[in-house]
Amino acid sequence: MQEIWESIRGWASENLTEFTLTKIYIACAIAGGTVLVGQTGLNLFGLGGDSDIDPDVDVDDLEGGDSLSFLSIRALAGFLTFFGLVGWGGTASGWGAGITIGAAFLAGASVMVFVALMMRFFRRMAMSGTVRPAEAVGLSAQVYLRIPASNSGKGKITVKLQGRSQEFDAVTRGPELPTGSACRIVAMPTEGTFEVEPLE
Repeated sequence: MQEIWESIRGWASENLTEFTLTKIYIACAIAGGTVLVGQTGLNLFGLGGDSDIDPDVDVDDLEGGDSLSFLSIRALAGFLTFFGLVGWGGTASGWGAGITIGAAFLAGASVMVFVALMMRFFRRMAMSGTVRPAEAVGLSAQVYLRIPASNSGKGKITVKLQGRSQEFDAVTRGPELPTGSACRIVAMPTEGTFEVEPLE
């Protein structure tokens, strides 16, 4: 009787553990996949975004101030999805529990790192395309719309900034600057408005 009981306990322990792990893998795959599909759908309508759960848990990049955000929603969703898929597939293929868990974790971690790298790449691309008006101070520009003398009104200038021709409001303390004349940007008294002087 004791042998029968031990046999039943051993069978139940082995099979219930496998059944429980399978349910965990499937749940992870469904949860992560749902988030990924949902965010992709939102992005198609311009509503998508990604946020970091804890911005302090970042690995600083050696080249600058940007970082790898491993705890973003997309990175975590990618981890869960591939952890679940690989774990589910490994269990169905008859892999041992230890090997399956290790392979699933490795797959999920690899996807998490890949997603973090891609997000950093897109952040860099966005930053490189952001116009920083303060960098125009000291550059030459051309008057696009007449600038009244002695700070009596605003005109407009065009200046080549970050490889593109940009248009900004401008004022001058000196004489009036007619359309088409050359000038130099000497200051930015307010955001998006430059103080200029004639370029001699």
